[in-house]
This record gives sequence, C-alpha cells and structure tokens, in this order.
Amino acid sequence: MENTFYRLLTDGDPVNGMQPSDMTAPEAFTTDDKTESNHTFFQTDDESILSGVWECAPSKEEIESYPVHEMMTVISGSVTLTNADGHSQTFTSGDTFFVAKGTKCTWHITEKLRKFYMIAA
Repeated sequence: MENTFYRLLTDGDPVNGMQPSDMTAPEAFTTDDKTESNHTFFQTDDESILSGVWECAPSKEEIESYPVHEMMTVISGSVTLTNADGHSQTFTSGDTFFVAKGTKCTWHITEKLRKFYMIAA
C-alpha cells in the first residue's frame, strides 16, 4: 500500500462535496428531513478500514449489534447513545468517542449530525 496522507475535510470532497447515503433506514428518521450524506476519503481494497465524513438528519435506531469498530469526532449536531444497561451519553461538537463492534445500543441523533469516522470492520 502506498503511504499517502489524507486531509479529512468537514464538507467532504473539495470538488464534489458529499454524496447521498442510505445507511439509515427510512423509518428511523424522526423529522420530515430524511437527508443523509457521506464522503469516504480512504478505504482499503477489502473495505475493512474506512475513513470519511458523514451527515444525517435526526433519527433513532435500536442497534442489536454494532456492525463495526468505529471512532468518531462530532463536527456539528448531537447524538445520544444508550447502552443495553440504560447508560446514556450525549456527544456534541468537538467530542470524540468510540463504539466497539457488537455493542447493543440505541443511536439517537437529536440534532442533524456531521461527524468524521474511522471504521475497522
């Protein structure tokens, strides 16, 4: 693999910006705004490592088993995660947090969320 640096930009690709995304189930959105967008700045050939910027309108999802290991930094907005024991934490602009693969949680975006992400499948 070539050693290269990638600058993650808050607005996605400098030419094309962010592209529509569909990671969130349509019924999970909690307002009339159902927009979701993403730009992946880096991914390995097998897509086991990904890094980029993602934005999603308010939504709420029950996640039985978080599908990947993911570290995130909130650029704007707010998300509250509640684990299986009922413990909740809210993350807002500037917060960095990690969710381990297999975690059972409720993912509740209360204000349009934009985040940087680093995923390890």
